[in-house]
Amino acid sequence: MAFMVKTMVGGQLKNLTGSLGGGEDKGDGDKSAAEAQGMSREEYEEYQKQLVEEKMERDAQFTQRKAERATLRSHFRDKYRLPKNETDESQIQMAGGDVELPRELAKMIEEDTEEEEERASVLGQLASLPGLDISSLKDKAQTTLGDLKQSAEKCHVM
Repeated sequence: MAFMVKTMVGGQLKNLTGSLGGGEDKGDGDKSAAEAQGMSREEYEEYQKQLVEEKMERDAQFTQRKAERATLRSHFRDKYRLPKNETDESQIQMAGGDVELPRELAKMIEEDTEEEEERASVLGQLASLPGLDISSLKDKAQTTLGDLKQSAEKCHVM
């Protein structure tokens, strides 16, 4: 209760006594920001420089991450033949244009690409069929090719 009375009446009393007090004016507005923080001017300036540098570093890292994500999205847009996004391109350019994916993401994309290429090939499709022996098919194909070459050599027309 005393606190509330002090805050309500105290400010008004300071204003009243400040105008009656004469030449002394001890306003909090005269203190510099460094004194308010409890630092010397040089320490305060150094502190402000550090804050600015840290903010710049954070912003640079954030921009880099955004560009990496944009690169990943553009990679998938190219892969699946989707329309390009200008926002992603501008984010990549803001980061310097030469953005590489993190190793983990690049590795995942490479593995996915290999799996898709394997599945897309004829041998990949044949391998997925149950009860099919690829090695025996390969042997049969090679023997058939060899037989065709021998019969082509015996042919008198050619």
